[in-house]
Amino acid sequence: MEAERDAILAALRPVVDGIAATFGPVCEVVLHDYRRPEQSVVALAGAVTGRSVGGAMSQIGLRMVARGDEAADELNYVTRTDTGKLVKSSTMLLRDSSGAVFGALCVNVDVGAASEVHALLGALAGIGGAVPAEPPVTTFGDDIDSVVDVMLDAHRHQSWALLDRAGRLDLFRSLDERGVFAVRRAIEQVAGRLGISRASAYSYLSQSRKQPLTGSRGGGRDGSREGGRGGAGEGARGRVRDAAGDWANDGDAARDRANEGGHS
Repeated sequence: MEAERDAILAALRPVVDGIAATFGPVCEVVLHDYRRPEQSVVALAGAVTGRSVGGAMSQIGLRMVARGDEAADELNYVTRTDTGKLVKSSTMLLRDSSGAVFGALCVNVDVGAASEVHALLGALAGIGGAVPAEPPVTTFGDDIDSVVDVMLDAHRHQSWALLDRAGRLDLFRSLDERGVFAVRRAIEQVAGRLGISRASAYSYLSQSRKQPLTGSRGGGRDGSREGGRGGAGEGARGRVRDAAGDWANDGDAARDRANEGGHS
């Protein structure tokens, strides 16, 4: 199966160059291998988001990994880079012959200049229009730690010390649903940012996965997390899940001290 996935990625490398050449300098095409989230960019043409080969995936890619084989293509969505550039993108998932998701082909188009021309022509023609909603900001970078940091910042609406147990579990569940813990060392990074011990972070993650979802996907765990065909994200999630189980089984007394005292 790994050989099949490698062959699909190899076949798409010239496609990356071809699409970028067709649409010119406003277009960037990125080929991702989701089996290694920290260095998922295996081919790239164009320069819209400022990434390079060997770079990490964005929040969008992590979200796809979290959804596993249940993920679907996302087409013609608009985001804004952290430098303010307006980008229209499409993310088309790659699946092997079993249907398991293992990567993506992404097309990013810098539409800032086109939007300015459109606004100018509208003003000259005297055509008014509603102001479009502000697109979400997406962090594109080669460093996966910076991507995780941005996702953590977006969830720190309240001090960890002021959250009750349910709030803390909801925080870990939300981060998990967005693919944060598919990244190596993410658990340590989250623990450090929250000011808690690594054992406490593992325990909260383990407990959050045992409770039903409260989000938009309804009750019950996502099939990509506990079953299904085991796509590229499953290996990364499995490493965290196994470690979480080890920490959670260290004993109630130690877990309670880690969760409610000291670093908490």
